[in-house]
Amino acid sequence: MREQLKGHETQTTCWDHPKMTELYQSLADLNNVRFSAYRTAMKLRRLQKALCLDLLSLSAACDALDQHNLKQNDQPMDILQIINCLTTIYDRLEQEHNSLVNVPLCEDMCLNWLLNVYDTGRTGRIRVLSFKTGIISLCKAHLEDKYRYLFKQVASSTGFCDQRRLGLLLHDSIQIPRQLGEVASFGGSNIEPSVRSCFQFANNKPEIEAALFLDWMRLEPQSMVWLPVLHRVAAAETAKHQAKCNICKECPIIGFRYRSLKHFNYDICQSCFFSGRVAKGHKMHYPMVEYCTPTTSGEDVRDFAKVLKNKFRTKRYFAKHPRMGYLPVQTVLEGDNMET
Repeated sequence: MREQLKGHETQTTCWDHPKMTELYQSLADLNNVRFSAYRTAMKLRRLQKALCLDLLSLSAACDALDQHNLKQNDQPMDILQIINCLTTIYDRLEQEHNSLVNVPLCEDMCLNWLLNVYDTGRTGRIRVLSFKTGIISLCKAHLEDKYRYLFKQVASSTGFCDQRRLGLLLHDSIQIPRQLGEVASFGGSNIEPSVRSCFQFANNKPEIEAALFLDWMRLEPQSMVWLPVLHRVAAAETAKHQAKCNICKECPIIGFRYRSLKHFNYDICQSCFFSGRVAKGHKMHYPMVEYCTPTTSGEDVRDFAKVLKNKFRTKRYFAKHPRMGYLPVQTVLEGDNMET
């Protein structure tokens, strides 16, 4: 750890903790997931667990940030400040979860990850906003609570945010998938189209408020879609569906379940779906619906009605109107509607 600190201060190394190297190598086995948003989210879920940030509540994170007086978001944090705040976070997690948290290892790995994401030039500093964006994005909190918190960090004292401030937030957010080599799928490092999309959604007002920002984020814009998908990946981990995969015959289906809206009783498990396997007679462009939790009777009835309607639609219709709600990232312009 001290060697790492020294290396960062002298900008002579891009040293990775051995456990971090091991973790990055383990992410390679997710590269066979065909859909970029899910591939990125599954990598982040593995990272989130390795850093024990899946145990960190939003209130505990805020307490640690307040304790270290991290209120000036444009101010830089040096290595020591980052370590001190991480120590506060992980000491509390150790008290709450005991054997699940190895404090020195978590500190080292989280510091390593934050510097890899936000200090690629190894200056030994990152901005307070970057630190908050990284920690809050991967903590355990409701998705919209994360959105509200992050918006508040770039909003003025009156609660409004202009294009420049929103750009700062989106820039720091997109660095998270960028560090995993996945940024191209989310519109690249240029966040201007996303900023423009948000303000067009707000009828080109000079400033937006939190409610409008939340409405825009609910559309899962391309640059940020990895975050809601991360939440769906986490929710799906323990889901058990009373259905059989039509391809590998897994029953019950564990994780994501993909139900056809073209054929009755046609389901695919996440493993087959992500690897692009299909059964005879079912095309990839046919409409499907994704479930990360078991279906309710109301959803079953709704899907039955959709299948019935789709039975009378032609192959040409589906080729022209691919409604792949399970595929949040497509080669579309920012701001185009994407059904999720």
